[in-house]
This record gives sequence, C-alpha cells and structure tokens, in this order.
Amino acid sequence: MLAETICSAVSAAGLGIAAVTAYRKRFLTATRIAAYSLVPVGLVLTGVVEWVAGIAFKPSIWLGFGVLGLSWLLFMTTRAIERRSGTTRAERKAARAAGRNEAVAPGASAPSLAAGAGAGPAATAAKPKKKQEAAAPGDDFSDIEAILKKHGI
Repeated sequence: MLAETICSAVSAAGLGIAAVTAYRKRFLTATRIAAYSLVPVGLVLTGVVEWVAGIAFKPSIWLGFGVLGLSWLLFMTTRAIERRSGTTRAERKAARAAGRNEAVAPGASAPSLAAGAGAGPAATAAKPKKKQEAAAPGDDFSDIEAILKKHGI
C-alpha cells in the first residue's frame, strides 16, 4: 500500500515537472519527462510493485538469490583458473585442428602418406614452404594486376 502511494506521488511530481518544462517551450524534453514519470504508475497498475514487495520479504527467495550468486562465483572462478593456466577453449580447438592436419603438407591437396626415398619428413616439408614463400609475392601482385587491368587502370 505504501509503495503504491509513493509511486503515485513520484509520478505526479514528474508530470508537474513536465508541465513546467512544456511551459518553457521545451516540448521534447517535457515529453521525455512525462514518459519517465508514467513508468511508476504503470508498474503499480500491472502488479509488478506488489510482486517485488512479495519477493523482498520471503527468506526462500533470498536463499535462491544466494544460490544463484554462488553459482555465478563458481563459474567466474573456473574461468579465472582456466585463463591463468593458459589453456583456453580456442587454444585447445587449435591444437586438435593441428593434430588432424599433421599429415597434410602445406602445398599438397591430399595427405602425404609415404615419404620420398631417402628424404625425411622435415626435408619434404621445408621444400614446399620455400616454394610458397617465393611464389606468394608474385601471386599476390599478379592477382592485383589482373584486377586493375579488369577495371582499366
């Protein structure tokens, strides 16, 4: 009962301030103040104020908020420990992806199952990288040149 009276008084005061503001020819601000001042009356009429007052005085509700707070604290603690250890979800995902693509050479379209005669895996992996590094700048410029020629530049 007291909460409804306070909300009504706040709304009446807000509407009075909105009327004074409108009298000063500041209609946009007056409309905004009127909108804010009608919110408490709307909350009273919808029953939200009564519902909040009912929640505030029940111990079981406060116990529920305590359990939710404890849950949030546990989630944040585990995230902090996970960050401190350095293994994030993205790092674990990248490690799994790297493990799957281990058999594929960087320039190959299929997995390289057999190494060449007398050549170790390190030697076969180093050669395509050098070719890619040497070919990459030329490829980039040829693509750019093709685009420029297409547009007549």
